Amino acid sequence: MTQISIVVPVFNEQESLPELSNWISRVVNDHGFSYEIIFVNDGSTDGSWAEIQRLASLNPAIKGVNFTRNYGKSAALDMAFSKSSGEVVITMDADLQDSPDEIPGLYHMIMEEGYDVVSGWKKKRYDPISKTIPSKFFNGVTRWISGIKLHDFNCGLKAYKLKVVKNIHIYGEMHRYIPLIAKWNGYTKIGEKVVEHRARKYGVTKFGLERFLNGFLDLISVSFVNRYKKKPMHFFGTLGTVSFLTGFLITIWLIFQKVYGLYQGSKVREITDQPLFFLALVALIVGVQLFLTGFISEMMTSNNSRKADYNISDQVNLED
Repeated sequence: MTQISIVVPVFNEQESLPELSNWISRVVNDHGFSYEIIFVNDGSTDGSWAEIQRLASLNPAIKGVNFTRNYGKSAALDMAFSKSSGEVVITMDADLQDSPDEIPGLYHMIMEEGYDVVSGWKKKRYDPISKTIPSKFFNGVTRWISGIKLHDFNCGLKAYKLKVVKNIHIYGEMHRYIPLIAKWNGYTKIGEKVVEHRARKYGVTKFGLERFLNGFLDLISVSFVNRYKKKPMHFFGTLGTVSFLTGFLITIWLIFQKVYGLYQGSKVREITDQPLFFLALVALIVGVQLFLTGFISEMMTSNNSRKADYNISDQVNLED
């Protein structure tokens, strides 16, 4: 069995590919690892795919997948994960800012120390302050929400057990949250390794400040989906209950005021003339709608539940 699969998403990185592939091969060969390198060309507009084909013709350990257009890093990783066969799967960026010299250490942490996931931590960075400050804030919020004590969720240099990447699915911009997705799929032994961060040698960065906004939206999305996809009524039902009870209590209060005022002989406003009446009405309607949404979601979840939704680590005396 192949020991290591090195996964490299590529987007307009033609210049760095020869140096990167030679560097990876030198490191793994020096340590006697069996390996494969999977380049996923994510719709590059330069000659990246032609370069991957050339490298693959020279080294049978190099494999390539070519997307017809740019689908994003998550799609590239998801495709490469489906093609990987190594005991340990290591991801890195193609821009030479991730050092292949870290591969043996990452492999050791997975195979010898028993981690499911090991994330790189670029403790010393060579990025401009306009990138490092937002990144620190982003990582802090992600640590708080996820409960995973990692310093650098954005680091592209990560290592996984093969069974981890085969049992998760990523899309959109979810590649930042693979440790979180792995945790929610039962792979809870997640570690961190300080790795070298190198200054960019070729080309320009492909990421702007908008990635942080997209990252927060994706964090909310992945948190919601993983917590409530099997129990949507817990989310919608709770909100519906709060909304309905709020509207109901306001309504009771308005009726009480009306009856008490009439009993005292005071002049009272019509219930429908009071702004609270409309607030109560909206709260009641929203509460009912949220309940209905929860019921419909539960029925859809029940009808679409599959055995494949549950990860099995092992079994005895049973056939697949």
